[in-house]
Amino acid sequence: MARVTDARAAGERVESLIAELRARAGSRAGDTAEELVGCLVELYGAGLASIVAILGSASDAGPRLLDALAADPLVESLLLVHDLHPLDTDARIRRAIEQVRPRLGAHADAIEYLGIDDRGVVRLRLTTSGHGCGSASTVRPAVEEAVTEAAPEAAGVAVEEVAAPAELPLLQIMRRPAGTR
Repeated sequence: MARVTDARAAGERVESLIAELRARAGSRAGDTAEELVGCLVELYGAGLASIVAILGSASDAGPRLLDALAADPLVESLLLVHDLHPLDTDARIRRAIEQVRPRLGAHADAIEYLGIDDRGVVRLRLTTSGHGCGSASTVRPAVEEAVTEAAPEAAGVAVEEVAAPAELPLLQIMRRPAGTR
């Protein structure tokens, strides 16, 4: 069996295999396979919870090690699945926005995190320049993807687009030579 490094791909593969089992062996076999997967997820989740608790109780290197583990994309996804991530949702969203900023170029400051509403939707504000630079079309998907990966528990991402205030042209004031009107 190949090493799994993408939790999303692994989840999709598990669902595909269960569906294939249901199609070949019937719904009862599919239900049993689904229950088996659930038991394994619970077992590994309990093991991860113990690891996180041990690291959390170690006052010296524990928190640093937990942060290092959470920085690994595969481990981070497992911590998220089991609600064990050391950062809360707001912190993960802010971190995701900061990590995507270098890819946004001149539009890096155009995105603002407004919080999570009572329905669990992440609210963002995207300020567009209106200069036709394609800022909304390039910034929006990059930020939405980063936020969705950082906070999979969110019910969605809503981006409010706001036009930046028009820049006023500079007014040149010239001084008239003395004695002229």
